Amino acid sequence: MFGAALVGMWVLVAIFAPVISPHEPNATLVPFLKPGDLGADGTKYILGTDHIGRDILSRIIWGSRTVLFYAPLATFCAYALGIVMGLVAGYYRGWVDDVLSRISDMILSFPVLVLYIIVISTVGASGFNIVLAIIFASGPAIMRIVRGLVLDLRNRDYVAAAQTRGESAWRIMLVEILPNARGPLIVDGCLRMGYVIITIGVLGFLGLGLPPPDPDWGGMINETRQMALIFPHMTVIPCIAISSLVLGFNLLADGMREVSLRD
Repeated sequence: MFGAALVGMWVLVAIFAPVISPHEPNATLVPFLKPGDLGADGTKYILGTDHIGRDILSRIIWGSRTVLFYAPLATFCAYALGIVMGLVAGYYRGWVDDVLSRISDMILSFPVLVLYIIVISTVGASGFNIVLAIIFASGPAIMRIVRGLVLDLRNRDYVAAAQTRGESAWRIMLVEILPNARGPLIVDGCLRMGYVIITIGVLGFLGLGLPPPDPDWGGMINETRQMALIFPHMTVIPCIAISSLVLGFNLLADGMREVSLRD
């Protein structure tokens, strides 16, 4: 329940960012203000400002839009690819399974962060290229999960009954098998959302995220890391934002798992 509330809070923040943001995220105001300090005009900056003078609260609010757009998009697309590959490999088996499994094994043999860096360095740093890198790196892992579920479910009586009725292979996979695998996939999807959010933050920190000056939580940490000892709020606040959203999805996954076990 708490996880859903935490995720829901960030979703509302992202939706109503133009309304609740006190300043433009890229507006240069007064630099190096600490949380709670007052500007020259008497305006109170709740989370302070960064080294350029941009309001940190406004950038956190607008940065949530970035994360909550690209993270679900990347996760959904990775699942679409992984589910199709896993269904085909697990249902048909044989040489189809061998080919798809070997391809996924080759991709999974690379360290994930190195794979992200290779892909983004090749195609360039942008939001949709981050999505492309996450799909390329996460799709094979999802495929292995789906394949394992399909190998178990394809031997159930309702699948045999559908085959006896003469239903097509794709109808059996999408109507009979996939809905019965939804529990583990929903739980894994929530957990994977947390991993993707961390990935987007790490790529932003490495300078492979959204190009500046767009508000990006990982980029905010990268821009102010050299001033962390003197002005810790500049780096700590984006870290807290990332951690809270990841925590929300992890707790949501725990709740989903409990629900699936009761069912």
